Amino acid sequence: MEPASLENLCVLYHSANYIVVNKHWDIRIDSKMWYEKQTVQSQLKHRFPELADPGTYYGFRFSVTLLCAETNNYLNKHMYLISSSFVCILIFCRFCHQLDFSTSGALCVALNKAAAGHAYRCFKDRLVTKAYLALVRDIVAEEKMALDFAIGKNTTEGKTHMMCTEGTDGCENPKTCQTELTVLEYGEYDGDPVTKVLLQPLTGRTHQLRVHCSAIDHPIVGDYTYSLRTDNAPYRMMLHAYFLHIPLENEPIHVTAPDPFVPTLDSKWAPQRCVNVLEDLLKNILTQPQTEIREDPEPVHGRSSPVESEEQQAQCQQWLCEWNLD
Repeated sequence: MEPASLENLCVLYHSANYIVVNKHWDIRIDSKMWYEKQTVQSQLKHRFPELADPGTYYGFRFSVTLLCAETNNYLNKHMYLISSSFVCILIFCRFCHQLDFSTSGALCVALNKAAAGHAYRCFKDRLVTKAYLALVRDIVAEEKMALDFAIGKNTTEGKTHMMCTEGTDGCENPKTCQTELTVLEYGEYDGDPVTKVLLQPLTGRTHQLRVHCSAIDHPIVGDYTYSLRTDNAPYRMMLHAYFLHIPLENEPIHVTAPDPFVPTLDSKWAPQRCVNVLEDLLKNILTQPQTEIREDPEPVHGRSSPVESEEQQAQCQQWLCEWNLD
């Protein structure tokens, strides 16, 4: 597998409002560390120099806003402090969602504040459809599984970088999670039995797919963290964001990132028996209604038009505060 570099950015979709890239498996989306030069952010800057602004410290912006220092609490990881009394926000772009460092596949980037807002609403209202490919350890006996382990933050010493399922020691603030798993193929990876699966997250918790697969004793091949540091032989974690559909009103995005788990790309993967055809499953995913996830156990009375709470409005404002809102 070709290592990540500034030059090998794969663009799947590009318009005036969005770019969708096929993220490499060994590159971060972005970083505030000055020494971390190789990120998806820097790849975009290299690939699209016409979007760069050489007059800024970071060299790449879409707009600049001056704010009083008291508003620093709104700053998140995509904003940079330039002075102490006033803040100059150099806005690069907004990643509409996240992929782990070791996960490859479709990643959407908004290129302006309006596009960011439209994408935010789709994700917030759970209108986005995502599907991932994975190789998991051993043979998954059930062809279809609904995984609904609640996931929370692991507060155990030495594991605070991890998530965990409800009921395990140190699990804090577990929240409802649902993942649908469908078996695609059975085979071997480097001589060990594995199963190729399609994973459809119906919620979006941190490390959700990795935690759910580990919870059913089928950790993702190469997942060093959730195999308790035992699965360190593969060159990567075998998790790939294969399909992304964002039903934007004026510009629906429908993208697939080529399947990397094929023998022609990785000779250690040897499929032996096909159970479900990937293309057929995708057709079903697109035609079936979106599953409603109820996180609040209290019954819902009435069907009046939803009104955003102050907390939800604040969340939206914080999400969009990277953009020049004048």
